[in-house]
Amino acid sequence: MEWSSILVLAGSFFILLAIGTPISFAIGISSLLTIMLSLPVDAAIQVIAQKMATGLDSFSLLAIPFFILAGNIMNRGGIALRLIEFAKVLGGRLPGSLAHVNVLANMMFGSISGSAVAAAAAVGGTMAPLQKKEGYDPAFSAAVNITSSPTGLLIPPSNTFIVYSLISGGTSIGALFLAGYIPGILMGLGIMVVAYFIARKKGYPVSAKPTSKEVLKKTFDALPSLGLIVVIIGGIIAGIFTATEASAIAVVYTLILAMFIYKEISLKELPRIILDASVTTSIILLLIGTSMGMSWAMANADIPYLISDALLTVSENPIVLLLIINLILLIIGTFMDMTPALLIFTPIFLPIATELGVDPVHFGILMTFNLSIGICTPPVGSTLFVGCSVAGVKIDQVIKPLLPFYAVLIATLLLVTFVPQLSLFLPQLLLGY
Repeated sequence: MEWSSILVLAGSFFILLAIGTPISFAIGISSLLTIMLSLPVDAAIQVIAQKMATGLDSFSLLAIPFFILAGNIMNRGGIALRLIEFAKVLGGRLPGSLAHVNVLANMMFGSISGSAVAAAAAVGGTMAPLQKKEGYDPAFSAAVNITSSPTGLLIPPSNTFIVYSLISGGTSIGALFLAGYIPGILMGLGIMVVAYFIARKKGYPVSAKPTSKEVLKKTFDALPSLGLIVVIIGGIIAGIFTATEASAIAVVYTLILAMFIYKEISLKELPRIILDASVTTSIILLLIGTSMGMSWAMANADIPYLISDALLTVSENPIVLLLIINLILLIIGTFMDMTPALLIFTPIFLPIATELGVDPVHFGILMTFNLSIGICTPPVGSTLFVGCSVAGVKIDQVIKPLLPFYAVLIATLLLVTFVPQLSLFLPQLLLGY
C-alpha cells in the first residue's frame, strides 16, 4: 500500500508538471489520486475539500497577504535606490565596491520586500548599468546579484517562515524571524568574501570616498525604510504585538512611508498595488490549501514513516542523515520553487529531523537556506532568470562565474547545519526560546 501510494503520488505529480499543469493543481490532483487508493471517489473529494478549508483556517496565515502588500508598496515606493545609496556608504571602499554594494542592498531590500525576485530585479536592474560602466564583467555582476538576492528570505520578515510555521505545526514565527538573522548575514558575507578576491584578481575599481555630508544624507534617506525592520522585530521581541499583527502594522508603515515621506506612490496607484498583492496571495493560499491535502494523503499512506525508515537503514549517524537531507533539498530546489517545496517536504523531513534531535526552528532555517540556494540554480531558478535578464547575459555565460559563489553558499549551509547555535542564539537570548 505504502509503496503504491508513493508511486501514484510522485508519478502523477511529476507527469502533471511535465505536461504543464500549474503546480497547485498538480499537487491537488496527485493527492486526490493517492487518497482514492484507500477511499471511494466521493469520500476522497470530501477529504481534499475539507483539508483545504481547514488548512487555510489559520490566524497566522493573515500575515501572508499583509506582508505581500507591504512588499508591493515598498517595491514601488522608491526604496531600492535609497538602500543602494546607503549600501555605497557601507561597502564603497572595498575592491570591487559596486559588487559589495549589490550584496548589501539585496540583503536590506530583500528583507524589507520579502521577495528574492523583487530584490534581483530592483537592485540588479539599478546596479548592472553602473557596474558595466565601471568595467565589471556583466556575467560576474549577474552572479553576485543572483546569489545575494535570496539573502532576504532568511533575514526577516519572511513569508517563507510563516508558511513553515503553519506546515510544521505551529513553530514560533517570532523565533524563526530571529533565527534567520545570523545565517542570512553569514550568507551575504560569504558572497562578499568571494567577490572581494575575484575583484582583487581582476582589478575592479574602488568607489570614491563619500564626503561626510553625503554619508549623512544617504543614511538619513535610508533610515525610514530600515525602520520597518526595527518596528516589526522590536515589537515582536517586546511582546507588543504578534507576528501576524506586525504584518498589518507593516502595511500601515510602508503606506505612510511611500505616500507621505518618499511621495513615490499616489492614491490612484493603490488599487493596482492591492490587486497585484491579492493575486499573489491567492496563488500562495491555493498552494497551501492543496498542500494540506497532500500532507494528509502522505500521512494516511504512512509515506513520511516509510521514507524515515528508508533513510535510517542507510545510516543512524545524525551527521550523515543531515547531509543526505541537505543533498535531497538542494536537488529539489533546482527544479521546484521554494513555497511548494517547503509545503511538500516539510512533513516528510521534519519528523526525521526531530527524531535526530534537531530543533524545529533550526530545521526551518536549514530548509529555507537549502531552497534559497535552489532558486539561484538551473534549470528553473527564478532569481537566476531574473538576474540574467536584468544584466543582459545568457544563462550559459553566467554558470562559470556562479561556481565559486555556489561553493561558499554550500560551505555556509554546512556551517549553519552543524552549528545550530548560529540559528538558535538570538531566539534563546531575546525570546527565551
